[in-house]
Amino acid sequence: MDEIVHGVREPSREFPIDAIGVTNIRKATGLSQAKCAMLIDVQVATLRSWEQRRHEPTGPAKALLRAIGKDPENMLQALAGG
Repeated sequence: MDEIVHGVREPSREFPIDAIGVTNIRKATGLSQAKCAMLIDVQVATLRSWEQRRHEPTGPAKALLRAIGKDPENMLQALAGG
């Protein structure tokens, strides 16, 4: 892992979540920006920034978005507390 972080070695695979991916994931769930932001615990401005390609999600937010994209029904139910 250190080799990848320090640029010595390329990762064997990557899972990009770009602005188009964020928008598509949110729209596929039928959620508004406000509701989606609330569920993944980010500010609406942050979500908008991702969707407008000013920034990209990182860390836990990126992992949550990836999981929602793979299994929206169960992830939304889990995030909603049900």
